[in-house]
Amino acid sequence: MAPAKVSGFYKHGDDWVFNAGLPNDLTVVVDDVKFHLHKFPLMSKCGKITSIFEELKSTAHDKTFTTKLEEFPGGPDTFFFAVKFCYGIRVEFTARNIMKGYCAADYLEMTDEFGEDNLLSRAENFFHKNVLRNWKDSILTLQSCESFMPRVEKLHILQKCLNAVSMMVCTDPSLFGWPMMMYGSLQSPGGSILWNGINTGARIRSAESDWWFEDISYFSVELFERLIKTMEARGIRCELLAGAIMYYARKYLPGLGRWQSTQGSKARTVASFSLTPASVDQKVLLESIEKLLPKKKGKSFCRFLLGLLRVASILGVGQTCQDSLERRIGMQLELASLDGLLIPSYSDSDTLYNTDCVERIIRHFVSSESGLTLFSPPSLDLEPSPSSEPLRKVARLIDSYLAEVASDVNLKPGKIRSLAEVLPESSRPLHDGLYRALDIYFKAHPWLSDREKEELCNIIDYQKLSVDACAHASQNERLPLRVILQVLFFEQMHLRTALAGCLNVLEAESAPTGQGIAPTEIAGNVTATSEMAGQIVQRDGWVTVVRENRVLKVDMEKMRSRVGELEEEISKIKQEMKRVTKSNSSLSSPRMVARKFGCKLSAKSSDAQMDVVGSTGPTPRPSVEQACSSRNSRHRKSFSLF
Repeated sequence: MAPAKVSGFYKHGDDWVFNAGLPNDLTVVVDDVKFHLHKFPLMSKCGKITSIFEELKSTAHDKTFTTKLEEFPGGPDTFFFAVKFCYGIRVEFTARNIMKGYCAADYLEMTDEFGEDNLLSRAENFFHKNVLRNWKDSILTLQSCESFMPRVEKLHILQKCLNAVSMMVCTDPSLFGWPMMMYGSLQSPGGSILWNGINTGARIRSAESDWWFEDISYFSVELFERLIKTMEARGIRCELLAGAIMYYARKYLPGLGRWQSTQGSKARTVASFSLTPASVDQKVLLESIEKLLPKKKGKSFCRFLLGLLRVASILGVGQTCQDSLERRIGMQLELASLDGLLIPSYSDSDTLYNTDCVERIIRHFVSSESGLTLFSPPSLDLEPSPSSEPLRKVARLIDSYLAEVASDVNLKPGKIRSLAEVLPESSRPLHDGLYRALDIYFKAHPWLSDREKEELCNIIDYQKLSVDACAHASQNERLPLRVILQVLFFEQMHLRTALAGCLNVLEAESAPTGQGIAPTEIAGNVTATSEMAGQIVQRDGWVTVVRENRVLKVDMEKMRSRVGELEEEISKIKQEMKRVTKSNSSLSSPRMVARKFGCKLSAKSSDAQMDVVGSTGPTPRPSVEQACSSRNSRHRKSFSLF
C-alpha cells in the first residue's frame, strides 16, 4: 500500500492527486481508485495513455479527460509506481517490486520509443543482471510473481526465474549470491569473513544438498508445482525432489508432524530474509503432492506415504488420490513399519483401525509386479533386500498387525480371516504369528462360539507351529476342544519324529562300518507313529489326553538325558579301544575296559580268556586269532548291558 503522501502526491479519500500548481487535466481510474494527473508527463512515457488520449480527443470536447484502465496488473499500487516514474520521481528496483515495474511498464507500453531509458528497459536490465544471478532475489521475485501471474506468463518472466532457480539448485550456492553476494566486500581474498576490515578467520560453511528446501517452501502450491516440474525437466536427482516435496508437505500439513524424520526437522536456509508462508488449501496441496512424488521406493519414503494416507483420510480427499497412495504403498509394503500401518478409522466405522485400507494395500502388494526403483541409500535411508525376502517380511508385518488390531472388540471374525488369507500360503514358513493373533482375538472376544473359533483356526497350518507354540496351544483353554486335539496330534508327531531321528543317529554311530538302517524300517516307524498319534485323537475326553501329554513330556526329558549319558559312555569306550589298539596291549585289556565301565563278562568268555592266556604251543597264530574273536564277542556282550 502506498503512503498517504509522496513528494507532490497527496491522498484525498481513496483518490490520489498530484499538486503541481497546475490544474489536473487527466483522471485515470484503476480498480475504483482515481488518480488526478496531468496529460503531458504520462503521454511522454506511456504509449497506451497516448493512444487512449487520441481516441478521447476525437469524441470529447472537455479539457479534462477521464479513462479507466481495465485489469491493470497489480492494481492501484502498481499503477502508482509507474506514475511516480512518469513524474520524474526516483524509483528504486528491488527483488520485491521488480514485478510491479516490469508488468506496469509492459501494460502501459513504456518502451524506449516513448522516452529514452524508459521504465520497461530499466526493469528488464535489473531483472537480467541482478535477479537472475542471485538466489535470494530470485526467490523473492518468484514469490511476488503470484500477484501478476497472467502478465508474467506472457512476458516469460516466471519461466526465466524458475530456470534460474533450478540451475542454482544444481550448483554451489556461494556462486550465485550466497554467501558471496550476501557478504560482498566483507570477505578476504582467502574467503574468510571480514568484520570492520579485520579478518575474523571464520570461513563460510558449505551448504548441504537440502539447503534450498526451506526457501522454496514459501511458494504457493501452484508455483511450487511449477518449480518441481522445471527441476525434474532439468535432471535434478529424484531423491532431492522427493526431499523437497516431503519438506513442503510437512510444513503445511500438520498431521505429518509425527512422520517427520529427525534429519528433516531442522530448517536450513542460505538466505537470511523473511518470507511470508503461503496460504494453501490442504486438500488441494495433498492431491498436488501425490502427483508430484516420484515413483520410487525407500524406508523413509514409504513412511511418508503412510503418513500422507493418514492425513488424506482425515481431510477426506478424493478417492482417486487415496487409491493412488494405497497403490504406491502396496508396491513397497516390505519397507513399511507396524506403526505406519495402524491407520485410525476416521469414518463411521465402529472399528478402531482402518482395516479395509490395509487389506487393499496388501492386495496391491500381492498383485503388483514392482517396477519401482530404489532411491540411492544415502538419501532416503534404504535397506535393499533380496527378491525372495519381501513376501516373508510382509507376512511377518501383517501377523504383527493382526496381533495389534485383534484386541478391537468391534473387529469382525470375517475381517481378521480375510486379512490373514490375502497373502499366499508360501509367505509364512511358521504360523506362530497367526496363532498369537488369534489367541489375542479370542481373549478380546470371549463370546465367540466354538464353531466361529474353529472357522478362524482353519487358517492355521498346525504342522507349521513351533514346539513352543504347540505346547502353549495344547494347554490354551480359549481354543475349542477339536483344535486342541489337532494340536496334540501334530505335537505328538513332532516329538516322536524328533525322538526317532535322535535314536537313528545313535544307531548309525554305534553300528559297525558298512551296516545301515533300511529305509523300510524308517517308513515303518513313521507309520507306527501316525497310528499311535491317531489313537490319541480317538480317546474319549481331552483331560486324559492333556495329562498323558504331560507325562510323555517328562518321559521324553528322561529319555533325552539317558541318551546323552549313553553317548558319553560310547565315546569313552571308543577312545579306550583306540588306545588298546595302538599300544598292542595284552589280551587282558578288554577286561580292564569292561571293568572300568562297570561291565561283567560271562564265565564262558572268562574261561576262553584263560585258555588263551595259558596256551604255550609252537603255533601262536591260532591263539592270536582266537583272542581277537574273543575280544570282539566280549565287547558285543558288554554293549548289550547298556
